[in-house]
Amino acid sequence: MADVGVWYNQLPRFTRYWLTATIAASLGSRFGILPFHYVYLSRRLVLGEWELWRCLTSLVVYPLTSSTGFHFLINCYFIVQYSGRLEKDQFNRSPADYLYMQLVISAMAVIGGLIFNVSFLMDILVVAVTYVWCHLNKDVIVTFWFGSRFKAIYLPWILAGLELIFHGSIASLIGIFIGHLYYFLKFQYPQDLDGGNFLETPRILKRFAPDVSGGMSGFGVPPANRNNQPSPGGFTSTWGRGNILGR
Repeated sequence: MADVGVWYNQLPRFTRYWLTATIAASLGSRFGILPFHYVYLSRRLVLGEWELWRCLTSLVVYPLTSSTGFHFLINCYFIVQYSGRLEKDQFNRSPADYLYMQLVISAMAVIGGLIFNVSFLMDILVVAVTYVWCHLNKDVIVTFWFGSRFKAIYLPWILAGLELIFHGSIASLIGIFIGHLYYFLKFQYPQDLDGGNFLETPRILKRFAPDVSGGMSGFGVPPANRNNQPSPGGFTSTWGRGNILGR
């Protein structure tokens, strides 16, 4: 238990908050503490009955059953791996920037869920954050099923394809669109196209989570050492069976 506590406390701050909120809310819904019929996203109930809290609960509640439990654990693994690495590496000196990214992606996930009638948004969030990490680390080699190896940039598309084929769900495709929109507005448009920075972090968030002084922040520019100079052998991440995102 001590080792688990050490591991948990070593998770980056906002990744730890996200993981904790998701596990607590999902277990609360599973055991009836949070009534299931009050937590899912519904276009009729949100826009017609103004039950706006569903926009928040649908972000952190996952419908746990005997058939979805393993998928939930895989999603939690992706949160730890990709949200954790993104916050620790690219956003290590600017925690408010990472928090703002999460807020922007969450808002877009709610909009996407309302448009496409997706009741629970965990899959969308996980894929969107994974997409951002993969594009900032596009040449890093990851290992997938049966020892297959490929560049990280292809990972979201492989997950989306498997989900669409085996589950008929477009949640991962929505997540890819959201992740790409964020990546384009935050990185490509201001840097490659000399456009304005539409996603500049508000000052109130900077006051809430001040920048870490000392050194240089990896935020704002896809780091060259990750895109063009991967470490020998690359970072590998292995998934077992059943790690398809989406229901």
